[in-house]
Amino acid sequence: MIELNFMTALIIGLSGAGHCISMCGGIAAAVTIGMPDKPQHHWVYLLCYNIGRISAYMVAGLIVSQAVVQVITVSDSTSILILLRILASIMMIILGLYVGKWWSGLTYIERVGHQLWRYIMPITKHFLPLTSPFKAIPFGFLWGWLPCGLVYSTLTWAAVSGSAMDGMIIMLAFGLGTLPAMLTVGTVADKLKFLLQNSYFKRINGLFIIIYGLHTGYIAIKQML
Repeated sequence: MIELNFMTALIIGLSGAGHCISMCGGIAAAVTIGMPDKPQHHWVYLLCYNIGRISAYMVAGLIVSQAVVQVITVSDSTSILILLRILASIMMIILGLYVGKWWSGLTYIERVGHQLWRYIMPITKHFLPLTSPFKAIPFGFLWGWLPCGLVYSTLTWAAVSGSAMDGMIIMLAFGLGTLPAMLTVGTVADKLKFLLQNSYFKRINGLFIIIYGLHTGYIAIKQML
């Protein structure tokens, strides 16, 4: 099951990469500005930035999944997990509707993290300019907490994965799916964005996510009955 979850999370990251370029593409491009190294070394900074960003996703996945495990253990009730899985399936359906460009309700969910982000964002300025690739790692880690509906949707799924390790792996897969978009900037990013935002590509991926969400919800409801 974890293999299927990994592949699905990877697809979510890839299909949502156009959204990632819109939200974080400018940040990724800014990472290469004012660097002391030669331009051909800029990919090292981008790689370190993305290592930090994906690490933030993994930490978040670890925290939320472990929290759910603890709640279930203390309450000694599987009904909580079933209800959370139904919630996760609903979030997956909303995500699929967003990816397929049928409904943009996911953007409202991003407002949830704005209160936390206003405290984190000022800290990122302490790492600029990025005088070494190592400074790009904590910089990327902080930017990994940028409010994002795609991340939140995948987190609800990671939360009900059954273990802290599985939750972390799901978020790792999601982060890897976003890498192709985030490791490219400028003209290459524009061409990739054009491909990722192709209506057929997005609708096929959106439909896949919706079906997976419905399947997850069906299993959860079946367990409840």
